Amino acid sequence: MAKFLSQDQINEYKECFSLYDKEQRGKIKATDLMVVMRCLGASPTPGEVQRHLQIHGIDRDGELDFSAFLTIMHSQIKQEDPKKEILLAMLMTDKEKKGYIMATELRSKLMNLGEKLTHKEVDDLFKEANIEPNGKVKYDEFIHKITIPVWDY
Repeated sequence: MAKFLSQDQINEYKECFSLYDKEQRGKIKATDLMVVMRCLGASPTPGEVQRHLQIHGIDRDGELDFSAFLTIMHSQIKQEDPKKEILLAMLMTDKEKKGYIMATELRSKLMNLGEKLTHKEVDDLFKEANIEPNGKVKYDEFIHKITIPVWDY
């Protein structure tokens, strides 16, 4: 797994994993897997978690060690693609396939659907992505701007 994950990722995963390893045996309960994965920024569905457990031969009442957890996290991260998810969401609102969405419509979607953002959070996002409040938001530019990795100083 070391060739797929950085040492910093492994250390972060180990730290979180250890918080749920209540008996300090190097194992977590299968029922805690989704919570641990989400604490680390992954977004698995219950079905995805169940599939990961089945692949590793772990039932719902079982436990998994850190090695299995690393493999599961790597697999989950590989399958998640925020750029694709954002594009699909934007395409669903663009019935005429124009390649853009109006900023007012995007604001409405961000504040009313899914993980609802506040007015200030949308303002901050628009400012960061250089979006005019009444302008057009081109998908490719918007997705590129909001998915650029943040520098870790």
